[in-house]
Amino acid sequence: MPLSSLHQRIITALLLVATLATALIMGGYVLTGAVTIFSVVALHEFYSMFWQDSSNRLSRIVGLASGAGIIITSALVSPVWMLLIMLGAFWLFNFRFLFSFSSAPDKASYHDSLILFAGLVYIPVTLQFITSMNSWEILFVLLSASASDTVAFYAGTFFGKKKIWPAISPKKSWAGSFGGFIGCIICCTVFGKIFGHAPIVLWVTLAASLNIAAQMGDFFESALKRKLQIKDSGKILPGHGGVLDRIDSLVLALPVYILARQTYAFF
Repeated sequence: MPLSSLHQRIITALLLVATLATALIMGGYVLTGAVTIFSVVALHEFYSMFWQDSSNRLSRIVGLASGAGIIITSALVSPVWMLLIMLGAFWLFNFRFLFSFSSAPDKASYHDSLILFAGLVYIPVTLQFITSMNSWEILFVLLSASASDTVAFYAGTFFGKKKIWPAISPKKSWAGSFGGFIGCIICCTVFGKIFGHAPIVLWVTLAASLNIAAQMGDFFESALKRKLQIKDSGKILPGHGGVLDRIDSLVLALPVYILARQTYAFF
């Protein structure tokens, strides 16, 4: 008997939790490896959203290799090497346009080069922050994104009537958005007071900021998918879609947390 969509979602979620727990417990190379794999898969999905055929194969390989290099060098060598890889990739993609324009000026487009570079900034440059965070910080940011999504889903399902941004995401409602906002603040504030060391007003402010970032990150990916007329970024996670569909709220929440951490040491 085939598994229902709900059962698929539950099993996939449990496997993801087990993978995360193992990576956090092991730390070091294991955590870096896990972040690298998730980053490369999500980056591949991002590129495939724009190029839904086998075109730009070599450019994709260069982009994926650069993405992996960004995570690994940032975690294990030096952020300077990460910046050098970014700069190298930028000029490789520029040369791609240069030579294509030289051979066929009427057909050359800088659009593909922009997609390649944007993918690096959007995913691996963001996810590499995880390798510089301790376990409590990682769990906190993941909790903010998870609480935002989960509470928003149920609040929207039971109380959602008026849509918040139908042109971008027809299913999301004001009730879901507000529910996710409150749920995120409650969950993150409780977590922060138990495992961190900051005044409650800072936890509330941080949680509110992370929720807004998570929602905007979700809306951004929704807009991309609607523009490109696709339902999910991928099919690798049964019941959930693609990896990028699972981390779309995380990729904006992460840098917001890192920015806040520069002002106050929460953990």
